[in-house]
Amino acid sequence: MQPNARLPQIILIATFIGFSWLAMQVVHELGHILGGIAGGGTIARVVLYPFAFSQTEVIPNPHPLLEVWSGAVVGAFLPLAIFLIATKFRSRGLYLFRFFAGFCLIANGFYLGVASIKGIADAGELLLYGSRQWQLILFGLMTVPLGLYLWNGIGSYFGLGEARGKVDRTATVVSLCLFVAVVGIEMLIGSR
Repeated sequence: MQPNARLPQIILIATFIGFSWLAMQVVHELGHILGGIAGGGTIARVVLYPFAFSQTEVIPNPHPLLEVWSGAVVGAFLPLAIFLIATKFRSRGLYLFRFFAGFCLIANGFYLGVASIKGIADAGELLLYGSRQWQLILFGLMTVPLGLYLWNGIGSYFGLGEARGKVDRTATVVSLCLFVAVVGIEMLIGSR
């Protein structure tokens, strides 16, 4: 095997995980924005930056439970809905949609479930405003296994197992472009 034979695989995996992390934060914050607006609040600030954790401030926030829950719920289930639509239309690169949906389900569920133990971040706010810890843990117990289920069986598309490093070069280029685009956009809006 040539020394550069695994380079497309490495690029695909590294850039798609990076893209998934940043895009998951975008979808999560979109949930906070929609929940804040639906609850009659005003969006004061949204932080989206590649080197920071995302954040949305709603001031005033008449219905904080709606706003905070919306981050995790939209963040977990909007990518799943997009994946299901892509499945219906048999989109090329369906495994990328599947990976991203699984990533968002796992990240949001793990975030609320584990953070509820320490009472930090969104979980701390949810507990402060009346949610129960068991509700946050239940959310995690529903979303994390579903995310893992979506990931099951797609490793070969990322060159793992019997694929022995072989990946779709178009997917590698698309993943690299998506990652660069998200980082670029966040650098532009985050530097204001």
